[in-house]
Amino acid sequence: MARLLLIVGFLALAVGLLWIGQGTGAITWPQSSFMINQLQWAGYGAVLGALGLILIWQGKS
Repeated sequence: MARLLLIVGFLALAVGLLWIGQGTGAITWPQSSFMINQLQWAGYGAVLGALGLILIWQGKS
């Protein structure tokens, strides 16, 4: 179970960071993405990243 929490946590953290980057315009890949320069996606990414960190923390305990 701990391994699953770590895997899901790292995936959630990675996707959250991607969403933050796209939402703030720092990452413009893929160029056709509707999330680029849309700050609400940076907020969603922050929440998902925080959830990922919680899952990683729980997986290490």
